[in-house]
Amino acid sequence: MANDHARENWGFETRAIHAGQHPDPTTGAVVPPITLSTTFAQDGVGDHKGFEYSRSGNPTRSALEECVAALEGATHGLSFASGLAAEDAVLRLLRPGDHLLLGNDAYGGTFRLISAVFGDWGITFTPVDLTDLDATRAAVQANTKMIWLETPTNPMLTVIDIEGVSSIARDAGAVCVVDNTFATPYLQQPLAHGADLVVHSVTKYLGGHSDVVGGFIATSDDSLEDRLRYLQNAAGAVPSPFDCYLTLRGVRTLSVRVERACDNAEAIVALLVDHPGVSTVYYPGLASHAGHDAAVRQMRRFGAMVSFVATSGAPAARAVAEATELFTLAESLGAVESLIEVPAAMTHMSTAGSPLEVDAGLVRLSVGIETSADLVADLQHALDNH
Repeated sequence: MANDHARENWGFETRAIHAGQHPDPTTGAVVPPITLSTTFAQDGVGDHKGFEYSRSGNPTRSALEECVAALEGATHGLSFASGLAAEDAVLRLLRPGDHLLLGNDAYGGTFRLISAVFGDWGITFTPVDLTDLDATRAAVQANTKMIWLETPTNPMLTVIDIEGVSSIARDAGAVCVVDNTFATPYLQQPLAHGADLVVHSVTKYLGGHSDVVGGFIATSDDSLEDRLRYLQNAAGAVPSPFDCYLTLRGVRTLSVRVERACDNAEAIVALLVDHPGVSTVYYPGLASHAGHDAAVRQMRRFGAMVSFVATSGAPAARAVAEATELFTLAESLGAVESLIEVPAAMTHMSTAGSPLEVDAGLVRLSVGIETSADLVADLQHALDNH
């Protein structure tokens, strides 16, 4: 086995395959076993081998936590039963009367959790354009304890300067949280740019096969980890060992999947920018994108999520989404198959009537790893006929 110094210098792909994943000492199995046991024998009262009850800790979950933490360049990793369960744990760091800043282009589920669940508990929030650092700084209040950002955002693909927002949070004594679901740790590592916490819906790219739901938090702050670990156990929103196994299996191929999906996304964007049925394309890889320079600074590539506005508005957006054959009309994202949706009527319905409301003519694509030419032809046919 490699020594600690060698591990610190492993490349991303090596960490994805080996971090937290060691051959079984009894059988030599190269895949970490699924430990289904809910309880663990103790040699004496309180004298155990690191595990006592599976809500508190499980060997399969520990392997996943070590692996994904290594990919994020984090000291600590915590797995949860869903992305929103992970976000819920992070928001429990706040207390009634606290205030947070939220990007004005955020995932509908995050907005719902903050506004409708934690809002009833006395947490206040302000939506703000986090691309405007002066406006962000001005929105900070005396009781601001957290700044929450996605980058790229869901569904507008807005890119936020992580280092700039993290600096504002640090000056305010607030925790900076980055939802890194769209970028994945392969394309972007927010902790390296000053963030305090990274959250993921591992249901998306980390799992990558539309067969597991999960969430994750990564951090290198010992005090934050200590509190979050307590909440993980006390609230109990943990994934099953089988879910952890499926996620770990997906993580092993993350880099190759994301690379192929990025290639395909670029081919899709080339079609969209010249099509008369499309009025606006949102993709950080375009030089015209407002966040392009920030994406160049903090991302390896520009991702495989693409959004566009249909020229004829909502009716055309719905018609295109219903006309594709290879792009499956469905919610979620980040898996091997390509998906298409209309956010205003699907994933972002909870933002209707709010400052985060989504254009009804917006279409969001999660570009998968199918043959590029087939995806382009499928989308072009749908656009040409609607």
